[in-house]
Formats: sequence, structure tokens, C-alpha cells
Amino acid sequence: MGMAEIVRHRFAESIDVKQRASEQLAVEIAQAVAEIVCSLRDGNKLMLCGNGGSAADAQHIAAEFVGRFQMERQPVAAIALTTNTSTITAIGNDYGYDDVFKRQVQAFGQDGDIFIGISTSGNSECVVRAAQAAREKGVFAISLTGQSGGRLADCADLAIRVPSDKTPRIQETHITIGHIICELVESELFAHAAV
Repeated sequence: MGMAEIVRHRFAESIDVKQRASEQLAVEIAQAVAEIVCSLRDGNKLMLCGNGGSAADAQHIAAEFVGRFQMERQPVAAIALTTNTSTITAIGNDYGYDDVFKRQVQAFGQDGDIFIGISTSGNSECVVRAAQAAREKGVFAISLTGQSGGRLADCADLAIRVPSDKTPRIQETHITIGHIICELVESELFAHAAV
């Protein structure tokens, strides 16, 4: 297979996964939006985390909320737990890497907040522990995973499982889901603002 054909094949794979996700996950994504909107309207916040590419996705989504997505509007309270290197390295050194997000959820999480844990496998220990800590604090936990869901889906209040077991295709769909959530939350909270 030539390079151009590989390119076409990868686009086709990505489109297929996103098409199946649109058919299978619309209800779960809408539920996530409703939970986030309700939480933010009550003055609560959003906390996000993940490892590697999923850390980048957590930061990307948080940035869309704090800055803006498509509307000029007030900022939305969203924190990526992946960004404070001093906190991450201190916790990693003193407690172990598995607790880098858990300790932050314990510090910042309050009843009524929303937690979004992103893991393609659903088995990233530090993300699983953070979700468990979130639920212990009365924080609504949402997981974004691949099709198996892993342990993260089991400890979340709402599991959004992308129908694929290929990491790149899952990640591509996660950011699409993140953008859809941002758009709908922004629209619900700031319907009066111009796009």
C-alpha cells in the first residue's frame, strides 16, 4: 500500500469511528452536557485530567472553557490537573505518580463539581484514583475511554466509551467529543451571546 493510500485509509478509519460514536454515544454526550451545565450554573467547576495525549486533551478542553470556544462570553471555571509541574512532581515524588491527580481532586474538588477523566484504555491508575476520589467528594465523574471502558468506566457516574480499541482513533474522537461538549455547554450557558 502506498503512502497516499495509507493516508486515505486512516481518514476512513477515523470517519468510521466517529460515525459509530455519533450513533452510539449521542445520549451519553447530551447527558454529560446537562450535568456540566447544571453544575456550572450552580457556581461549581470542571476538573479534567489524563496522561500523554489525553493530558493534552484535558488541557485543550479546559482552555476552551476558560478562554472561549465560539462565543464571546464570560470565562467558565475549568481546571486541567495536568498543568502544574511543581504540584505533579511533588506529589509524584512524595506519594507516587498514581496519586498525582487524586491529591489535586482531594484539594480542589467540592460537592457539585464535575470531573472528567480521559484514558484511551480506561486503566490509567492515576486517572482511576482521581475518579474514585471525585466520587468520594460528591463530584460527578465522567470518563472518556475506548470501547472496553476499563476500570475508569466502572468508577465513573457516566461513561463515554468510544467504539474503538485503536489509541489514535480513540484520541481523535475524544477531542471531537470535547469540542461538542464545549459548544453545547457554551450555547446553553450563554445563549444570548453572539457566535
